[in-house]
Amino acid sequence: MSRFIEGCDRQQKLLLPDCIDDYVGEDSPVRVVDVFIDELDLGALGFEGAASTGRPGYHPATLLKLYLYGYLNQVQSSRRLEREAGRNVECMWLTGKLAPDFKTIADFRRDNGRAIQAVCRQFILLCREVGLIAGGTVAVDGSRFKAVNTRDRNYTPRAVRRRIEQVEASIARYLEMLDTADRQEDEMAELRATRITEGLGKLREKMRELQTMEQALAETPDGQISQTDPDARAMATHGKGTGMVGYNVQAAVDTTNHLVVAHEVTNIGHDRSQLANMGQQAKAATGVDKLTVLADRGYFSGEEVRACEGTGITPICPKPLTGTAKAEGRWGKQDFRYDPPTDTYRCPAGEALIRRFTSVENGLTLHTYWADACATCAVKAKCTTGKERRIKRWEHEHLVEAMQARLERMPEAMRIRRRTVEHVFGTLKDWMGRSHFKTRGLKKVETEMSLHVLAYNMKRAIAVLGTEQLIGAMQG
Repeated sequence: MSRFIEGCDRQQKLLLPDCIDDYVGEDSPVRVVDVFIDELDLGALGFEGAASTGRPGYHPATLLKLYLYGYLNQVQSSRRLEREAGRNVECMWLTGKLAPDFKTIADFRRDNGRAIQAVCRQFILLCREVGLIAGGTVAVDGSRFKAVNTRDRNYTPRAVRRRIEQVEASIARYLEMLDTADRQEDEMAELRATRITEGLGKLREKMRELQTMEQALAETPDGQISQTDPDARAMATHGKGTGMVGYNVQAAVDTTNHLVVAHEVTNIGHDRSQLANMGQQAKAATGVDKLTVLADRGYFSGEEVRACEGTGITPICPKPLTGTAKAEGRWGKQDFRYDPPTDTYRCPAGEALIRRFTSVENGLTLHTYWADACATCAVKAKCTTGKERRIKRWEHEHLVEAMQARLERMPEAMRIRRRTVEHVFGTLKDWMGRSHFKTRGLKKVETEMSLHVLAYNMKRAIAVLGTEQLIGAMQG
């Protein structure tokens, strides 16, 4: 008797099931994909006839099912989807054994971007109808995703200047080597001189290219040029020297079942202008009258907090400490208490700081306060190194103070935010193989991200409700 489990003989005759449906389990996610897409009005969502190569076109539902199946199973490239359509039993069941070529598959995603994004929103509406989205509170965050553009093919004025300096240093080194070769008269010296001359020619050609790029950068609005993906931008990340060329993906995630209720792809490298925007998108998607938005300090902006006022959006976002006083061992602005009835600040020494004048800085109206007793104060060294300690207050500072008070009453807010939204980005990046987007250009990347989010939300819905109940909700 063998110690191992043995497989069957490859030449053995088998009695296979009568139909392909018997090969697909009742709880398989492909059944959810099939029912969901069959229930959609694809014409109303904006789908057009699928591309074809010299023959009748495929129905948009077939290609949409194929794409959604691929993104559910980490198969995102059109060539790999072509292979899966011809060998994967679940894929054959889903498409009726149709196997489109890779160009037809790729053209479908390219030509139906807006419609695919509408399908993603349609699934959010379905989740809302079946009670998977409670609304009330969402967590917002942004993450950088790599584009199809290496750092060597992204140019900024600083990067071009650094590369020009490197080429200049190389040219100087080559010229010294050429002088040395010229002083020698053997045959090897002539060969070296020929190779050095060729190298100098290439370096000078590279110098001309960089100088042309420097001129082109001076004419661009944001001072960046990406040669492979024109819309991609260089973005800083947390690690030192780990910047990337890519996109900033924003996501608003419901805190109940961790479904992505809204997302957006931008090529702006920071989150400071996204708080009100993502809050409004999340509010529209969840259909609630009032929504609490949790965000990290990277989203803090007084103007964004003000933009949420009166819209039913309640932001909770910590204010970053930008002053240097605390780091230098002195009192910070947070040590001064504002008194609304008297419109004064009270310093730690008990003196009142009175409003002196109003100014406009960077489009913001600021009031400036200081006390008369600073010159004779016994603890002045703990407060300021100047003539007097001045405090500036934005005209809408009370909105920021109210938000900070909400954060103090909800000390677990940032922990809820982290456990709600950060794992979503980790999951999506794992599905992408920690690699870059497959498409180029902001519009195409938006479509690709919508497919990722749709697949993620569908997996979450299946995990919470189960296949059978989710299908029943779709057909009901």
